[in-house]
Order: sequence, then C-alpha cells, then structure tokens
Amino acid sequence: MNAISPGAIRTPINMQAWDTPEAYAELMKLVPYKRIGEVDDIARATVWLASDDSDYITGASLYVDGGMTLYPGFETGG
Repeated sequence: MNAISPGAIRTPINMQAWDTPEAYAELMKLVPYKRIGEVDDIARATVWLASDDSDYITGASLYVDGGMTLYPGFETGG
C-alpha cells in the first residue's frame, strides 16, 4: 500500500490560509517551492502512483507538499 501526503493545497477547507495577500505570504514562509499546491498537483501524483510506471513502488509515502516537510530554515541554509 502506498500513500500520498499532501501539503498546503488550495481548497475551500483551508481558504483562510490563502485568501488574503497577508495570509498567503505567511503560508509561503512554510513552503520552499513558494506557491500553494493545487488539486491538480495531487491528481497528477495519484495518476502516476496508480499507473504501471510506479509498478515497483511499494509501501511508500509520496509527499506532494512543495517541500513543506523540510525544516523551514532549510532553503536558506539553516
């Protein structure tokens, strides 16, 4: 069994985290890729994981999070 672990994805449930420029800027402090994820980002990962191209992937968690699982200071070297 595999899993997909999404990060900050633009959906109605977390609108308060991205609906104003101030909220978005605060959220981007946690996302090294510097953009919020979109539902299509998760969909593409899901399609790939369900395809024959990922046939030998077993027991993995695929983090689709723009780098959020990294230590927040990692992008600046510490």
